[in-house]
Amino acid sequence: MAGLAACSRVDDSGGGGGDGEGGQSTLERLREQGFVAVALANEVPFGFVDSTGEAAGQSPAVAKAVFEELGVPEIQASATTWDGLIPGLQANRYDVIAAGVFITPERCQEVAFSEPTATSPEAFLVDKDNPHDIQHFEDFVDNPDLTLAVLNGSVEQTYAEYFGVPGDQLELIPDQTRGFELLQSGRVDAVSMLAVSHTYLLIEREMEDEYTVTEPFYPVMDGNEEKGWGGLCVRQEDEELLSEINRVIGEFKESGRLLELGEEWGFTEDDLPDDTTTAELCEG
Repeated sequence: MAGLAACSRVDDSGGGGGDGEGGQSTLERLREQGFVAVALANEVPFGFVDSTGEAAGQSPAVAKAVFEELGVPEIQASATTWDGLIPGLQANRYDVIAAGVFITPERCQEVAFSEPTATSPEAFLVDKDNPHDIQHFEDFVDNPDLTLAVLNGSVEQTYAEYFGVPGDQLELIPDQTRGFELLQSGRVDAVSMLAVSHTYLLIEREMEDEYTVTEPFYPVMDGNEEKGWGGLCVRQEDEELLSEINRVIGEFKESGRLLELGEEWGFTEDDLPDDTTTAELCEG
């Protein structure tokens, strides 16, 4: 897996601003330079930096495999805060976001998503045996003494606000590590992320006897089950690049390679894309 690189601006002179600029497409530029600049947000196991300083996780694994197929042999990954992913892509600091970003109508106004590559239900990370019996966002509304950590700019923040969790009971965090630190110190009672993220984190840190992942669930909003799908992100003007990424993802899905790339990180067949399309998700 490619190593972590410094967060440097993509060279605009070679088409970094989009397909066709200066007579060279983004994909042509990437093939010529031999690497793609990828952003991740240190969320285990979607995209993070491992103990050796290497980029790791399901989304970087998919990105690396896709770009190898496209003739770009290397990914250079940079870690940033969750709420810095999309602004960084728009500012040409990266070519691709590989962080398991969920496809939502609001985000589709800002970036272009690949077809889905994975999903996971929501869950809470809590102290062992779940002493406050936390199962849903509404539990924080019912008990004003409870505090919840969510990634700033995440779908979990949207869920918490939708279900009416008061702002003074929300701790907005930049990354997964900060949320875990707050739980360890007793400053929050739960961390809200995807179930697979919590589960893999506890396995990685060998803390399964100290903390509990609550029963996974999909929030129901306005009568609809919110089953989120993550994908790779590129700039909206990178249409040719997006088309080629989607072509390879489709081949990986058909051949079983997509499952193989996720299995190392705890993803199963239940986490693989169904027939839901990015177009449908962008419509809401």
